[in-house]
Amino acid sequence: MRYKKGNFISHANRGMSLEYDLNITNNYYLDNNIACIHKKPTPIQVVRVNYTSKKKAIINEAFFKTPSTTDYNGIYNGKYIDFEAKETNLEYFPLSNILEHQIKHLETIYNMGGISFIIVRFCKHDNITFLLETKYILSFINNNSRKSIPYLYFLENGYEITFKNNLFLDYIEVINKFEKEKL
Repeated sequence: MRYKKGNFISHANRGMSLEYDLNITNNYYLDNNIACIHKKPTPIQVVRVNYTSKKKAIINEAFFKTPSTTDYNGIYNGKYIDFEAKETNLEYFPLSNILEHQIKHLETIYNMGGISFIIVRFCKHDNITFLLETKYILSFINNNSRKSIPYLYFLENGYEITFKNNLFLDYIEVINKFEKEKL
């Protein structure tokens, strides 16, 4: 069984998507006063709307107002957290899946003392999910000419995130590990 806003849902939905798992996790963290992390909405400007009824509207045309930064942000233990979440069906993580301005944003957060990282789920590897700190992303980009990060790099430099007690994807437990290593 897995947690969802005070209720339990079937564990059978475990592999549905990384975003789904993170949203359940974040609800658990918030409900239990552990952390306050939210998915950021994509900033769009609506141009044309079709009103099918007084209560229903369909957006027919819109554009991105500004480039979005990352998927999630919030606060844990007095520190700002910011991260991007991605899934890949490949044996590696293509760097094209994360935009240059997103990497710069993660670097800025890291340099200012915040906690920034990416969470990547490898679907070909039984949905193994890793947290990779920004410092390792930057190190890879600065020291390699490859356009993708191999799975092995995640094994060597990342932290596997597991389903704790079959309830949720506990990335706070991972943050506690690498924050402790900094001391």
